Amino acid sequence: MAKKEITDLSVEEKLKALYQLQSALSEIDEKRSLRGELPLEVQDLEDEIEGLSIRIEKIRTEIDEFQKAVSQKKAEIAEAQASVERYKTQLNDVKNNREYDTLSKEIEFQSLEIELCNKKIREAAARISDREADLKASEEIIEERRNDLEMKKNELDEIMEETRAEEERLKIKVKELEAKIEPRLLMSFKRIRKNARNGLGVVYVQRDACGGCFNKIPPQRQLDIKMHKKIIVCEYCGRILIDPELAGVKTEKPSAMEDKKKTRKRAIRKTAKTEESETEA
Repeated sequence: MAKKEITDLSVEEKLKALYQLQSALSEIDEKRSLRGELPLEVQDLEDEIEGLSIRIEKIRTEIDEFQKAVSQKKAEIAEAQASVERYKTQLNDVKNNREYDTLSKEIEFQSLEIELCNKKIREAAARISDREADLKASEEIIEERRNDLEMKKNELDEIMEETRAEEERLKIKVKELEAKIEPRLLMSFKRIRKNARNGLGVVYVQRDACGGCFNKIPPQRQLDIKMHKKIIVCEYCGRILIDPELAGVKTEKPSAMEDKKKTRKRAIRKTAKTEESETEA
C-alpha cells in the first residue's frame, strides 16, 4: 500500500500526529529539565574563566610594562651618574666663573634627574607589587572556578549519559512525526509552542475548558472539536485544541455515588414541588 502524502492526511490524522509530536517534545523537555540549571552554571563558569584569563593576561602585560619602565629608568640613572662624574672632573679644569656655573647647573640638573628616576622606580615598584597581588588573587579565583567547572561538567555528563539514548530515540521520533505534518501547520505549531509558557502547543479539552489556559470553551465549539473537521485553536491562548479521546485520555464519568446524589436531589425537588401544589389547592 502506498504511503500517504502529507496533503492526503485527514484533519483527525493531522491532529493525532501533532499531539504525538507534542508528547515526544514534552518528553525531551522533561529529560532536559533533569539537568536543571547545570548547563547555565557551566556556561557561566566558562564565561567567568574566560574573563579571568583575559584579566590575568592584562595584569601580566601591565607588570611587564612597569618592569621595562624600571629598567629604562635605571639606565637613565646610570647615564646621569656618568654625566655627573664627568662634569665633576671638568670642574677641576675650569678657566672662568661662567664655565664653573654652567657645569654646576648641569651637575644639579643631572642629580634632579636621578632623584626623579628613583621616584619613578619606587612608584613603578609599588604598582608592580599591587598588580602582583591582583595577579595572585585572580589566579587563585580562576583555579577555584576551574575546579568548580570540572565538577559541574562531570555532573552534567553523568546526567546526559543517563538520558542520551532515550533522548536520541525521541529525536528520531520527532523527525518522523514532523515529516508527516505539512510545513505550514508545523511552523504554526512550533510558533505556538515557543510562545506557550509550559511549551504546550496542543492541548485537549478538560472539564469543558482549554487544557492550556483553563478558560471555558462554549458547547458548540466543543462539538466542533469532537467532529475533527477542522483545526481549532483556543481563542484565549492560541493553542491547538483536540478532544480527550483523540489524545487517548479517558474522560472521567460521574461515579455511582454522584449519580445517586443527583437522583436524590431531583427527587427532593420533585417532592417539594408536589407539596407546594397540594398546599395551594
